[in-house]
Amino acid sequence: MSDRNPPTNFRQLLIILGIFLIIIILIIQLISFLVDWGITYIPVSWEQKLGSIVVPIYEKKAEDSPQQEVLNKLLDRLESHIDDESLAKRDYRVIYIPEDTVNAFAIPGDVIGVFQGLVKAVNSENELMMILGHELGHFSHRDHLRGLGKALILQIAIATFTGDNTLLSNSIATLTETISNSHYSRSQEYQADEFGLMLLNKTYGHVAGATDFFKNLDKKKALNWDFFASHPASKKRVKRLNQLIEQQQYEIGSYSKLDPRLVNH
Repeated sequence: MSDRNPPTNFRQLLIILGIFLIIIILIIQLISFLVDWGITYIPVSWEQKLGSIVVPIYEKKAEDSPQQEVLNKLLDRLESHIDDESLAKRDYRVIYIPEDTVNAFAIPGDVIGVFQGLVKAVNSENELMMILGHELGHFSHRDHLRGLGKALILQIAIATFTGDNTLLSNSIATLTETISNSHYSRSQEYQADEFGLMLLNKTYGHVAGATDFFKNLDKKKALNWDFFASHPASKKRVKRLNQLIEQQQYEIGSYSKLDPRLVNH
């Protein structure tokens, strides 16, 4: 007696698996598109409510210090040159984290996290201001929310497929990890660089120091700096900044020294 329902062969299994993977990839791409579209319409007040959950976690790592005071004064100088009304209504501030990590990142709720290791790595005020301006650029384009939204939705999707609700129960830990290790696309980094360059020029009347930090990153890949992992730097990126400087006819002036409180710590 012949078997009318022969077992599925290996080739058929591969085809089924391939179709399933294609469907998953298409769903992820659709989710990514919807997140990018939806982020534009999220009110700042919603973002600040999210910040009220996340920021205290970083504040526990930080401390009121002369360094944090200096960084906030520098940020205020940059903020005073922001023309965008929606951005000008925000109240940006720096949280200074006394750890040797070389990194800085944007946190929902108008906060920029800056590690002690990064401050030690810069050689001028201009160089540091370019980094702060770059992070303000991510706020300008809401890049920090895009990456966070995609990560959370992906986590929910995985939890739904696997039935593992422990992924969702650890959502706060996931939020902080995602924010600290945010990875931006090349276009997002370029846009943030351009925004930072614009603020640097408005603040000093020139753009000395605009490429210094990124050049140092490229030289010190072997040191495994966290900033290099989350903010990809390359010769192409430095080249693009130099092209922007030439196109905008920005001047290269003299450097400003770092505040002694940032150097002697």
